[in-house]
Amino acid sequence: MNPFKPHLSGLAAYPYRKVEAAIKLDQNESPWDLPEDLKERALERMRRAPWNRYPDIHAESTRASVARFLEWPAEGVVVAPGSNFLVLALAQAANRVLDTSPSFAFYEGAARVTGTPYGSVSLTPDFGLPVDGLVREMDQGVPGVVFVSTPHAPTGAAFPVPDVSRVAEKARGRGWILAIDEAYCQFSGTDLRPLARENPSVVILRTFSKAFGLGGVRAGFLLAVPDVAVKLQAMLPPFDVPVHTAAIIETVLESPGRFAEVGARLASERERVIARLGPHPTWKPYPSRANFFLVRTPDAEAAWRSLLARGILVRRQDHLPGLTGCLRVSIGTPAENDAFLKAAFDAASG
Repeated sequence: MNPFKPHLSGLAAYPYRKVEAAIKLDQNESPWDLPEDLKERALERMRRAPWNRYPDIHAESTRASVARFLEWPAEGVVVAPGSNFLVLALAQAANRVLDTSPSFAFYEGAARVTGTPYGSVSLTPDFGLPVDGLVREMDQGVPGVVFVSTPHAPTGAAFPVPDVSRVAEKARGRGWILAIDEAYCQFSGTDLRPLARENPSVVILRTFSKAFGLGGVRAGFLLAVPDVAVKLQAMLPPFDVPVHTAAIIETVLESPGRFAEVGARLASERERVIARLGPHPTWKPYPSRANFFLVRTPDAEAAWRSLLARGILVRRQDHLPGLTGCLRVSIGTPAENDAFLKAAFDAASG
């Protein structure tokens, strides 16, 4: 007899394989570590905390810091060890999950893990939000959670606010939750908190892994109306934000200007790299508002191997619908980006 639930049969792990390379441009991380002065302040905070005691049961102190930083009611903030935990909680709570295609793989992964019915609607040919298709799907059957990331992963597109607003209004009218994932908002200058403020059917997901440079710390948060936040908080384990994570988050939130600067610097580098790659004879870069961009090549595997042979690791995306030949390139330091550009043009010349 099988001790596990039937829907777990054949469940695949998250689709990522670690590959070593001198220049790592494959995971949309910040290329800069946390500055030493902030590390020292966070470590001092950790030293003052009792390590033999459990942390706050629901990260109350950290939630208060996030609430002050973003001018949001603390009772509407949920902090977790990575926004993926919040995606998982949303999927587990939902009657069904609706998504775009292609999309961030874990939206579907969370639905599969929790046994939640999953469906998706293809992006428009120019990587636009398929508003009409999403609205039609939301009119069918029971309501659930619809995930929309903007800037979008993996395309880098930032969807127009009126398009997202139409989906938000449909969510309100049909009893859905619209989960807007703003993991990359610091690179686009966009902010959809106003939608969540005036519409209780909208929640906002954000992360500390990108512009804040804390990918190794694993922390994310959700903004919602208190009633929704309480339900989702109840689905997370108690004491899930440890002392060291809380100390680091609360420290970095005391210096928000540093991370706004990181977002601006990487956005400027992104535009430079895309412009420099524009004349490439066979590779086509797409516009992006995130800290990465897509480039379409004649052969993604050959292009990926050619870059790796030159010490540059990027992410293949050619397995996704509509992304034949595509690679995803994270923005690194100026020197790393120059090395990528040289390798790209060297590959073209053989």
